Amino acid sequence: MKRVRIYTDGACRGNPGPGGWGAVLIWGPYRKEISGGERETTNNRMELRAAIEALRALKEPAQVDLYTDSAYLKRGVSEWLPSWKRAGWRRQRGNQRLPLANEDLWRELDRLIQIHQVRFHWLAGHTGHPENERADRLARAAIPKVREDSTGEES
Repeated sequence: MKRVRIYTDGACRGNPGPGGWGAVLIWGPYRKEISGGERETTNNRMELRAAIEALRALKEPAQVDLYTDSAYLKRGVSEWLPSWKRAGWRRQRGNQRLPLANEDLWRELDRLIQIHQVRFHWLAGHTGHPENERADRLARAAIPKVREDSTGEES
């Protein structure tokens, strides 16, 4: 089974606002960089999207070490995901069962981590780690330039 290192990051201008995601995939001597963006999103959605798209880019099941500077992504996968699944993709607040934010992306990420053997690692962001910094640059560069003007038309 192929062993892959993945570095991901998400970025947003405004929260919500236009956002971008980036990922660096490394296996052996090979390297692939991917990125994308959305016009109206949140930083958390872009962090999730980076991990999802990086895992989707793998052509076959792999052993993956995925590095993120997002505590939301890392804690979501390692701490919260099992209880969300048991609760029917709901979260508990006191006696209330509430809808799960970003449920669509959490479900897709859960599906992908069933295909691959993924270990999630947290990195402190913006501390000079070359691959984390590259993922950040990819995410920021992918933030869509399209803005709506006051008439509602795209400019």
